[in-house]
Amino acid sequence: MATTPNDSFDFRSVLLSGFLPAALFAIGEGAIIPIIPIAADSLGAGLAFAGFVASLILVGELIGDVPSGIVVARIGERNAMIGAALVSVGGLVVCTTAGNAWVLALGVFLVGVSTAVFALARHAYMTTAIPVRIRARALSSLGGVFRFGYFVGPFVAAGVIHVTGATRSAFWIHVVCCLAAATVLLVLRDPATGARGLRLPARASRPTDATEPSTDTGAVFVEKEAHGLFRTIRANRAVLLRLGSGAGLIGAMRAGRQVILPLWAVSVGLDDSTAALVIGIAGAVDFALFYTSGQIMDRWGRLASALPCMLGLSISYFLLAWSGHLDARVGWFVAIAMAMSLANGVGSGILMTLGADLAPRDDPAPFLGAWRFTGDFGSAAAPLLIAGVTAVASIAVASGVMGVLGLIGAGVLLRYVPRYLPRQLR
Repeated sequence: MATTPNDSFDFRSVLLSGFLPAALFAIGEGAIIPIIPIAADSLGAGLAFAGFVASLILVGELIGDVPSGIVVARIGERNAMIGAALVSVGGLVVCTTAGNAWVLALGVFLVGVSTAVFALARHAYMTTAIPVRIRARALSSLGGVFRFGYFVGPFVAAGVIHVTGATRSAFWIHVVCCLAAATVLLVLRDPATGARGLRLPARASRPTDATEPSTDTGAVFVEKEAHGLFRTIRANRAVLLRLGSGAGLIGAMRAGRQVILPLWAVSVGLDDSTAALVIGIAGAVDFALFYTSGQIMDRWGRLASALPCMLGLSISYFLLAWSGHLDARVGWFVAIAMAMSLANGVGSGILMTLGADLAPRDDPAPFLGAWRFTGDFGSAAAPLLIAGVTAVASIAVASGVMGVLGLIGAGVLLRYVPRYLPRQLR
């Protein structure tokens, strides 16, 4: 019996060339996300404008979603990751040298756009490099690597800020991580092609024999995701308006948490390193539950994960709004941050799972691109909503509004998951 490439596949090569750059990039991003509103506040921004600046990393990711598939398909997965890491470095340098909050906002936006390209290229790279027989486990592990970075990053930021005494020194952590990720990608061999360094994909010589494995399946997949995105949204508008709105609200609740917790830390007077430490510990709770969430969904159905996630986040937002006037508001902030992470962890992977459940089996890529865009739209809109409500009213009112959205999202999921998913998956 002939030995196929899949039979002799070395998973260790992907651990280094695939997971290591992803882990480095995630650690750097995890280090800066809690710091962005605090850095904006140190430059004289009010709470509302600090929230707006923090939202731009997610707005940048949303805008970057549109061209990222085309970019990855044109220049290749490794090249796209290296380029995105270098663009991130440029945005981070702008952040560290910003003389006012508007310049900081520009740097944050650039980081967001490059993050979208890196994330999609990372997904495509793993799709290309990993044999189909172990692809699901590899991509699930990749999601765990991402959460690991969000868990470790704030601790690194807290230590660096404590040592240097400068809030914006946390941005240099991401600079180092981006450069390290780019170096790893340049030095190590691509497990799919055996090549090192920058190399343009040979699209003209793509294999046409169905028995010969394609070396750019990931790039083809993400190009399909991006091609005709808005046409795909129109074609699937029924499910995207109904169940997709629930997905958007899940993304909104999660993204709002990343913005409102640092803002709340500023409002209750926590110093920068302590705020990063609290958010890092909360990230540990979130990280610890990513596998448990999958078990819940497989055993009891998608709603068993989605509803506790949304209701838990909603209750946490309400409690945060209520605790603002208490003498023990710092203690309440710590407890609520942990509760939010617990609720979010229970819902780990729910958006990707629902998207995979709903996507057509013969050509899933366009629908998955539209589904991801819907969730990312909610993620980008929530921080802007928090900033706007904070400017008009207060951060406590903004937290209460998010709590209401969580209840609406739970209702939408309860109504439409049974309509669009078969009973065994509900």
